[in-house]
Amino acid sequence: MVGQSNHFYHHPPENKIDTTSYIQTVDIETGRIETVLSIDEHFEAPNWHPDNYLIVNSGGKLYTLDLQSKDLTLLNTDFADQCNNDHGISPDNKWLAISHNDVNDPSPKAYKSAIYVLPIEGGTPRRVTSEVMSFWHGWSPDGKRLAYCAERNGNYDVYTIGINGGKEKRLTTAEGLDDGPEYSPDGKYIYFNSYKSGHMQIWRMLANGRKQEQLTFDENSNWFPHPSPDGKWIVYIAYTSDQKQDHLFGKQVKLRLMNVETKDIKDITPVFYGGQGTINVPSWSPDSKKMAFVSYSVN
Repeated sequence: MVGQSNHFYHHPPENKIDTTSYIQTVDIETGRIETVLSIDEHFEAPNWHPDNYLIVNSGGKLYTLDLQSKDLTLLNTDFADQCNNDHGISPDNKWLAISHNDVNDPSPKAYKSAIYVLPIEGGTPRRVTSEVMSFWHGWSPDGKRLAYCAERNGNYDVYTIGINGGKEKRLTTAEGLDDGPEYSPDGKYIYFNSYKSGHMQIWRMLANGRKQEQLTFDENSNWFPHPSPDGKWIVYIAYTSDQKQDHLFGKQVKLRLMNVETKDIKDITPVFYGGQGTINVPSWSPDSKKMAFVSYSVN
């Protein structure tokens, strides 16, 4: 399908020059935006830890950002120095899933992202997926399975796998890109974005892949649905122009909030410069009141 062949080019570690990154939070009720850190480097994809810090990536490495002191500290990921922006914290807050480009993997594929887990405080990653072109997006609520986007035989679909590896389970089969899978807090659903309708929209399905249903039906290109910890809300990123199957950096985007019960949707940010790297992965505050995200300016 159009766009799928270059999908993975937007996952590798970014090394953009002349970029200012604004790591920010937004209050979903008031819309108030606070800038945690402004830095003249390219940072992406915050995760929010209950101990009041964010995990972000830059240039293939991961960092912690203390929300009070604003201190930015390199996180030890041992050999995994080609991490992309698909990483996230386990439900018990003890582990971190990462996606790392393993250049030593024998696969002939041009990009060799595999999924690993390591202790949240840092350490040596343990590989979970045997096949490359695997990009992490979600933990099951019990911490026993991972949800991810993977390319197999030229098609990008949603898969799950046990935390100790083994056989992966394919959940989507339709033509077109399926990406961004994330479990609901009760484990009943997996939310994801899909091009199966011919336009990138937000979908959900049962955790076993059945009963797939489309949730958004607008002119935006909608990506990366993130259920809130309390299960009441979904935040996602909307490109204001049709991006087909791409989720590029440097586009006009906004964050939108969906009420899970009523399906009502509203904007929670104005339009800003972002896209790839803004909210690729779960970034809710533990109390479900705020979202962390990254906006950008280019000099």
